[in-house]
Amino acid sequence: MYRHFFKRLFDIIFSLVALIILAFPMLIIAIVVKCTSKGPAIFVQERMGRKGKPFKFYKFRSMRIEAPHDLATREIHSEDYITKVGAFLRKTSMDELPQLWCILKGDMSLIGPRPVVCCETDLIEKRVQTGADLVRPGLTGLAQVRLRDRLTDMSLKAEIDGEYAKKITFWGDLKIFCQTIFVVFRNDNFVEGTAVMEDEEMAKSENTQAVETLEEVAVANAKDEQEQVS
Repeated sequence: MYRHFFKRLFDIIFSLVALIILAFPMLIIAIVVKCTSKGPAIFVQERMGRKGKPFKFYKFRSMRIEAPHDLATREIHSEDYITKVGAFLRKTSMDELPQLWCILKGDMSLIGPRPVVCCETDLIEKRVQTGADLVRPGLTGLAQVRLRDRLTDMSLKAEIDGEYAKKITFWGDLKIFCQTIFVVFRNDNFVEGTAVMEDEEMAKSENTQAVETLEEVAVANAKDEQEQVS
């Protein structure tokens, strides 16, 4: 019931209330972005949505306009393009606030796998294989609260997203939401651009943690299924 009805209802209520409350702060952010660098205040990009349907994805622009447009930030030296204001917005995740509109429209959910750039065909295919593409992409998700930018193995990322998609519950989403606040507040696992990809030891360590996360979630899901059967 939660997965098929109340999750979407909660998304609508949360995004609508948040947009009303944050309307003025978002206006201020837009003005600051516009006044401190050339280009629009809002960055618009096409990303892959539920069941392979692309949608318009919005963020406050944090990079200069000459930055590559349709690539994932881990594939470019994004740190070479980020503006001073953009650096602050990215560290605090305030650049993601315009996605509240995507949630209200129904293209995204508050909790779910992060939407990927349409050119990331390998990750998209892996998400199809794990079933992660069957749910709306989220403002935050399981992989983000566990490893955020440090997860470099896209197969593991797709598997973690797939495990989330298999077992969506209110308490699970609430836990991820609360963990997101904690992660953002502490600025945990925030890495810009290709830094983590270029540090082999760091990547190896974080991918090991990803495997542990995947095993933990898989065990929890299996336990829940056994309890339902019994």
